[in-house]
Amino acid sequence: MSKKKMFVRMITASLVRRKSRMIVALLAIAIGATILSGLVTIYNDVPKQMGAQFRNYGANMIFTSSEGGFSPEEFQEALNILPGDSLVGATPYRYETVRIHEQPIQVAGTDMTGLQKTSPYWSVEGEWPSQSGQILLGEQVAKDLSISIGETTTLTYRPEDEDALDETFDAVVTGIVNTGGKEESYAYISYEDLSLLTGADDTYDLAEISVSASADELQSYVDQIKNGTTAITPSLVKRVTASEATVLSKLQALVLLVTVIVLALTMICVATTMAAVVSERRREIGLRKAIGASDASLIAEFMGEGMLLGAVGGLFGSFLGFAFAQFVSVNVFSSQISLQPLLIPVTVAVSIIVTGAACLIPIRSATKVDPALVLKGE
Repeated sequence: MSKKKMFVRMITASLVRRKSRMIVALLAIAIGATILSGLVTIYNDVPKQMGAQFRNYGANMIFTSSEGGFSPEEFQEALNILPGDSLVGATPYRYETVRIHEQPIQVAGTDMTGLQKTSPYWSVEGEWPSQSGQILLGEQVAKDLSISIGETTTLTYRPEDEDALDETFDAVVTGIVNTGGKEESYAYISYEDLSLLTGADDTYDLAEISVSASADELQSYVDQIKNGTTAITPSLVKRVTASEATVLSKLQALVLLVTVIVLALTMICVATTMAAVVSERRREIGLRKAIGASDASLIAEFMGEGMLLGAVGGLFGSFLGFAFAQFVSVNVFSSQISLQPLLIPVTVAVSIIVTGAACLIPIRSATKVDPALVLKGE
């Protein structure tokens, strides 16, 4: 029998003879590896999941212009700088003052489909406008003008040319929006309908952009847009980006802290178990040293036992950790996560390292066993 086979046989036989203690150590390692694998998976997935959740609170980037507006072509040019897979939605706006029931009202011409993506928090009673000739009223506007869903209202626009006749446009109220903010003081129609009413369709006043990215990535996109176009001035919505960055940093710090604590507890449990094993085997160790066993061979045996436990526990823990992370993601963020194959060897390696470190003190005790004293029964 080769030395390697003999070494493996000795280790496995020693583990089998002390099933109860080894099972406790294995469970501790597996639990530690589970928490490590699960929290690291969550740690990596949290920015994406939290970013998706924060997108429900509105856009995190604004396009404005100091030149009185920007064209659709300039708007699209700026959008092309943003990665397509990170762009959640983009909504341009053009504002005009019109009269409804002889009252001056700010009307925003916009893209209704894009608006639903960048402002999913809007609560709309009724339905969103889906075709020409439909209008969405802010709750305050509808209340002040006593207009209900389903009514047809006339929008009147007075051109800058005083000699020109007023332009009118009839629109059916399909919904009333409630946000708790300034949006309730506006009316919303499609950009094409506003252009038809005013006779101009060449500029946007501003645009709201929703991008799934970290604060650093958003700032990088802003810098690229500033360098790539002079017509548009991009800026970040600080209340959204700052809140997102703060929440993410605190959550990631919490995940890191919990992981460190769990690994420390795992190390303590394994060290205690291995110390008890060394204490039980003092006579065996003394006898082996008396017949010529070296400290190196004892170290190799105990370290081999610990690393084998670490490898097995880490392997189990990596898969249990994925199940744990999947459970958290589904119940907290309502979304699935994918298995990261690279995390399996990393979890096993960390488990082996933690177990090996936990074995150092018990192994040191084993090498200090005095054969003469132990065999005399002292």
